[in-house]
Amino acid sequence: MKNYDLIVIGGGPGGYEAAIDAAKLYNKKVALVENRELGGTCLNRGCIPTKTLIHTVEMYRGLKAHGEEIGITGTDGIGVSLTALQARKNAVLEQLRAGIASLMKVNKITVYEGRGAIIDSGRVEVSLNSGEVLELTCDDILLATGSAPAVPPIKGAELEGVLTSDEMLNLSDMPKSITIIGGGVIGCEFASIFGALGVKVTIVEALDRIIANLDKELGQSLKLLLTKRHGADVHTGALVTEIRESENGLVTCFTEKEQSFEVCSDLVLMAAGRRPETRRLFADNSSESVKCIELDRGAVVVNERYETSIKRIYAIGDVIGGVQLAHAATAEGRNAVAMLYGAKAEIDMNAVPSCIYTEPEIASVGISPDIAKQEGLDVISKKYTMSANGKTVLSLGDRGFIRITADKETGRILGAQMMCERATDMISQFTQAIVCELTIDDIAKSIFPHPTFSEAIGEAVR
Repeated sequence: MKNYDLIVIGGGPGGYEAAIDAAKLYNKKVALVENRELGGTCLNRGCIPTKTLIHTVEMYRGLKAHGEEIGITGTDGIGVSLTALQARKNAVLEQLRAGIASLMKVNKITVYEGRGAIIDSGRVEVSLNSGEVLELTCDDILLATGSAPAVPPIKGAELEGVLTSDEMLNLSDMPKSITIIGGGVIGCEFASIFGALGVKVTIVEALDRIIANLDKELGQSLKLLLTKRHGADVHTGALVTEIRESENGLVTCFTEKEQSFEVCSDLVLMAAGRRPETRRLFADNSSESVKCIELDRGAVVVNERYETSIKRIYAIGDVIGGVQLAHAATAEGRNAVAMLYGAKAEIDMNAVPSCIYTEPEIASVGISPDIAKQEGLDVISKKYTMSANGKTVLSLGDRGFIRITADKETGRILGAQMMCERATDMISQFTQAIVCELTIDDIAKSIFPHPTFSEAIGEAVR
């Protein structure tokens, strides 16, 4: 039986970064247990593979739409090989996985390839992928098991051709049409990918707008873009009642404004969000106290120190619910480890940026004017349209804007919403501004290089 200071269950960005901090900063003996590939969902079935596809698709769409305009001839005959695209994606994943494995070795972290289950506080059972079962002991356990695609209880959800984002990323044949159930980040990114490839896309969203967790104007603008550019058919306030097979494909039945509709497509993507991954978290011989760990709607409940209802068992990332983003999980893992070993949690969790990698990109942090109004805050709002930005014009950028929300009395920045090229890179400036309590005047003091997308921030604050 091997003993460790810390055992981390889950090798995603939250888990492996926490393991590195524990080993590197606090000289702890650490084990990491991962039943699939290192990197977790983000690297293998989420952030990285989707953005790899998006990179190729954006280049393809740009050449098809603007090749002749920018002086490139012969673009009429170009196409996309799904086989080559998948090969490129897999090569990227393998390279990044190798990088994480190297970090584990450098920091002397023992990696167990298998499923970790809690027996009791300080005891973990590891069912190795080789078939062997081990029991490990430790002082502390950190759960970072992430999340899995949520599949709503819709009749026909089990049919062949009804896929989650996991399966969608490994398609070998290009569909002619696809119905996406869910208009959140995952659904909209896939709609952008397949729409740019000429696939007929239909989105069916139960809420009154797509990307409903973000600002209303962002959702309205994205809907217009998906409809105008890709010919997507977007239904909001629509409830799916059934999926059934037909001679022509899969028929998705839904109601919208008390009317019944049907749409037929080759594939159906379930993009209705993700659920905390707590399945098989406990061993057959787990103690009763551990089996009764406190959950809230399937998510592990933690306190401000990320400690669960069981002493010396901690949890971070998607498994605790809340903001289900890779960078949030990483920050939570680092904060949890710092507090576990007597240090101060240095990362401010009050400003977590959200990003959507459509074209143009969407990014948001803090509050919007609408939220400020709901909360009774007296704010000012500054908006700059990107059609006046030189880099946007020369890059043939589409409609977009930057909007900043600030406290009316102090000028302190409270939030920003962006829909423009490189929005996901530039949002960090506003995240930093919120955390450091910078004002609009503070930002206005800086010189922004020209021509850049970022100089639009300087124009917006003025």
